[in-house]
Amino acid sequence: MADAKYQEVWNLGSLFQGGSNSRPFQAHLGKLRAKLAKLEHDLGNFTPSQANDTSGWILELLNQIGKVREYLSQAKSFITCILAQDPKDQSAGSLQGDVEYISARFESVLLRMKSSLASIEEKFWQEILDKGRVSNYEFILKEWRRNGKTQLSKKEESLLTNLTADGYHSWGAFYKALINDLSIHVSIEGEQNELSIGQAINLRSHPDEKVRKDAHEALEQTWTEKEDLFARILNHIAGFRLQVYRKRGIEDVLEEPLRDNRIKQETLQTMWHAVHKNKQPLIAYLNEKARILGKTKLEAYQFWAPLTKSKKRVSYREAVDFVLEHLGRFGPELENFVRGAFEQGWVEAEDRPNKSVVAFCAGFPLTEESRIFMTYGGTFKDVLTLTHELGHAFHNHAMKQVDGMNKQYPMSLAETASTFAEMIIFDAAIKAADSKEEKLFLLDEKLKRSVMNFMNIHSRFLFEKKFYQERKKGTVPVGRLNELMEEAMNKGYQGSLEGGSVHSWIWTPHFYITNSPFYNFPYTFGYLFSLGLYAKAKESGKAFEQAYLALLRDSGRMSAEQLAAKHLGEDITSETFWEKGLEMCRKDVEEYLWLARSM
Repeated sequence: MADAKYQEVWNLGSLFQGGSNSRPFQAHLGKLRAKLAKLEHDLGNFTPSQANDTSGWILELLNQIGKVREYLSQAKSFITCILAQDPKDQSAGSLQGDVEYISARFESVLLRMKSSLASIEEKFWQEILDKGRVSNYEFILKEWRRNGKTQLSKKEESLLTNLTADGYHSWGAFYKALINDLSIHVSIEGEQNELSIGQAINLRSHPDEKVRKDAHEALEQTWTEKEDLFARILNHIAGFRLQVYRKRGIEDVLEEPLRDNRIKQETLQTMWHAVHKNKQPLIAYLNEKARILGKTKLEAYQFWAPLTKSKKRVSYREAVDFVLEHLGRFGPELENFVRGAFEQGWVEAEDRPNKSVVAFCAGFPLTEESRIFMTYGGTFKDVLTLTHELGHAFHNHAMKQVDGMNKQYPMSLAETASTFAEMIIFDAAIKAADSKEEKLFLLDEKLKRSVMNFMNIHSRFLFEKKFYQERKKGTVPVGRLNELMEEAMNKGYQGSLEGGSVHSWIWTPHFYITNSPFYNFPYTFGYLFSLGLYAKAKESGKAFEQAYLALLRDSGRMSAEQLAAKHLGEDITSETFWEKGLEMCRKDVEEYLWLARSM
C-alpha cells in the first residue's frame, strides 16, 4: 500500500467538510455576505473631505476590503476545486453562481472606492499621503486613484456589474462546461478508449508516434465539428469587453492587461523585441529534433514527443520523491513547505475521466493553504506541471505575512515562482543525469518550455492582438479565426513548425478567461524574469532563499519595474536584462545540439 503522503486525491474536507453540500461552507458564505454588507454600509457613509479623520476612514475601509477579499478568495478557490474534480456537480454549479454574485457586488464596492479616491482634490490627496497612516497601502491607493478617473457614472457602473455577472462571465463558464463535456475516442495498443479532452491532450507526449498522431487528429476533428459554437463564445466575450472599453474611452486593448500586470508598455515591447531577435537558436533546436525523429521538418503533434523510449513512465511516487529531493536543495523553507503540501493532501493528481482539463493552484488565504489540481499522466512533463503548481503554492506561502490588501499580485509576477521551481528541477536533474541519453531527454524537456514561452505564447499574443483589431469592426467568422491563428503561428514559430493546429484559439482556455484579457504575455515575462532571478540564486546558494522570499512578499505592492529595481538591481525596460535570460536558453540549445550530434 502506498504511503499516505503520496496520495493522489486531495483533501478538501479539511477546508470545508461536505463538498458542494457543505454546511461549513454555507456558514462561510454567510460571514462573507455580512462583512461585505458592512463594507457597503461604511463606504456609503464615506465622504472624502479635508477633515483630519479622512485618512483614518481610508485605512479602516482598506482593512475591511482586505478581509472581504480573503473571505471571497477562500470561497472562489473552494468552488473552483469542487468543479474541477467534478465539472458536472450541479450543487457546485449553483454555489458558483452565488459566489459570482457576491464577487460582482464586491467589484462594485471597489469601483465606488476608486471613484471616491479619484474625487479627492490633489492638494488634499497629497496631505493624506504625507500623514503616513496609509503608507502601507500607498502603491495600491495611487493605482486605484488613477483607475478611478476612467470609471463611468455610478449608475452605469452598477448596470455594468449586473451585466458582467449574468452575461459576460457566463460565457466564460459556458466555455468551460462545453470543453469538459466533450470526449475523444483514441485507439491505444489496439484498444479503443473514450477520453476527456485533458486526457487526450496528455497523449501528445505518448511514446508511440501513432497514438500521438491519432490523438491529434481526433482532437482536430472535434474542434472542426464544434468550431462554429466556440467562435460564437469567443466573439461574445471579446465583443462585450470592447463595448466596455468604448464606454470608458479605452482605445488600446493592451491598456487593461498592462495595467493589471503592472507592466509598462515600454517593458512589454522591449521584451518581445528581444525574444524576436533570439529565436534562431530555438529554430535550430526544432530542426534538430525533427532530424532525430527522422523528419525533414518538425510536425506539431511531434513537438512533445519523448526522445528516448526509456522514459515511458514516471510513477507518481517517483515524481514526488524527485521533486522533494531537488527542490529541497534550494533552501530549507521551500523543502519543508513542499513536503508538507504532499503530507497534508494538498495535491489532486489522479488520472481519471471527467476531470477538468486545466492544471492550477488555488490559494486559501484564510487558512494559509493551497490546493494543486492536475491530471498526472506519468511523463516528465507531468513532473514539471506538478513542480510548476507547487511554485505557485510557495508564492502563496510567502504571502502569509502580508495583509489582505497587498496579497494580490499580478499574473506577470505570479509566474515567477512557478517557473523558478521548474528551473531548480531542470538544473538538478540535468546535473545528475548519468548518460548522454538522459541528459538529452532533460534538455529537450527544458527547451520545450523555452519554445512555448518564446514561440507559442508569442503566437497567442499576436493572434489575440489581431483578433481584437478585427473584432472592433464586427464578428470575426470561423474561417478568419483559423486564418489569424495560422498567420500568428507562422510568425511566432518563424515557419519552423509544420501542421500547427489552426484551432488553437478553441482549445487554449486563456482566450476565454473573462477576468483577464491577453492571458499570454505574462507567462513569457515570468519565464524570463525567473531566469534572471535564478541566475542570481545560483551565485548565492541557499543564502538566496530569504532574499527570494522578500521579493515574493513585495510582489503585491509594487510594479514589475520597481520590484526588479529593488530586489535585482535591474532595469527591465532595457533589453540588456532580457538578454541574460535568453543567453541561458542559447546555452541550452548549444549543449543539446552537441549531445544530439555526438550520439
